[in-house]
Amino acid sequence: MSMVQTEQVMVVSTELFRSLGYFQGFSTEIDSYLNVLLDSANTSYRPRSEMEEDPSFKQLIPYVIFRHTDEDNCQRVVRYTRGKGQGEKRLHSKQSIGIGGHISNIDSADFSPYREGMRRELEEEVIIETPYDETCVGLINDDTNEVGKVHLGVVHIIDVELPNVAAREDEIINFGFVDIPTLIADRDRLESWSQICVDHLFRSK
Repeated sequence: MSMVQTEQVMVVSTELFRSLGYFQGFSTEIDSYLNVLLDSANTSYRPRSEMEEDPSFKQLIPYVIFRHTDEDNCQRVVRYTRGKGQGEKRLHSKQSIGIGGHISNIDSADFSPYREGMRRELEEEVIIETPYDETCVGLINDDTNEVGKVHLGVVHIIDVELPNVAAREDEIINFGFVDIPTLIADRDRLESWSQICVDHLFRSK
């Protein structure tokens, strides 16, 4: 009789995260956190079902935003709706601008399980048919809701040369690029992490 394998996800202790400097919302102090949090001495892989209910750990989540800037310097960002088949049930039917997911114990790359996990998640969820550049721009911590209490987002922007990006999964619904004014106008329909990104990355200062 075969046994169902429990998904093991990468986590860090919430206590360690807080010791580096607690913040609520968005932080651009990337190196101050990631150099410590992604050190293999500080990460562990634990059952996802347990970690979803245990705020003493933070699950590390790459959160990738696709952006296209046209010849008139108009920025457009991918937005989509989460279907019921996506992993986090508490986010179903929410709109999002971030693609990503958990780092798993299967992501055993020599150089960086985190980078390998991000690559795998992108490959599973989207089709990219254009050259692009990727930049890590910040971190998200949102302890105002039950999902946020057990996750820590690492925000990456992928700037694509052409807007040739499509959803690979059926549960990624209404996937497409929208301009920044539209994104801001529809802010209240976004999940909280996407709202935080819009406020810190795309609103005019």
